[in-house]
Amino acid sequence: MEEIFEGVYRRGKQIFTYNGKKYRAWNPYRSKMAAAILKGLKEMWIGKDTKILYLGVATGTTVSHLADIAKDGIIYGVEISFKAMKKFVKLCKERDNLIPILGDASKPSSYAAIVENIDLIYQDISQKNQVEIFLKNMERFKAPKGIIMVKARSIDVAMEPKEVFKKVREQIDKFYRVKQMINLSPYAKDHVAILVEKD
Repeated sequence: MEEIFEGVYRRGKQIFTYNGKKYRAWNPYRSKMAAAILKGLKEMWIGKDTKILYLGVATGTTVSHLADIAKDGIIYGVEISFKAMKKFVKLCKERDNLIPILGDASKPSSYAAIVENIDLIYQDISQKNQVEIFLKNMERFKAPKGIIMVKARSIDVAMEPKEVFKKVREQIDKFYRVKQMINLSPYAKDHVAILVEKD
């Protein structure tokens, strides 16, 4: 078992995180962050003390692994679906570094009072306006870094995914420096991970 990033381990073609008791396999077909790591992520911006605002936390598959890594940090998980949030809340009861927020990520002012001094925004939201949501939160919370998982088909089903990604990059480039853009195929079809930081 080799540590490839802080808190992330690799054995053969599999990656793992460690929760203090055991190594947990991180499935790239169920987590786009795991896919990004296996597809050549250069810098892991999440360490043991990182404070993260996670938009689109869903039931908590990816966030459970991020919570293993950021064990002394804090992760605010925003989710609009009540059904998904119920599952995530169960996970939060097992982890003291997770804070659930039932809310609409397109309205950051509605949860701004809860979220404090974050290092990073992580977003995985399948909506047409996903990039606008990301930029709005980056600005609202003055986040120095951000990771967005972009789903081309949610933005424009008729346009070629590579054209969608090109437009998205141009949109983000106006405000932030794109550090890396990773195609997540074959793990997530028509998706890219984009890592950005404030100039």
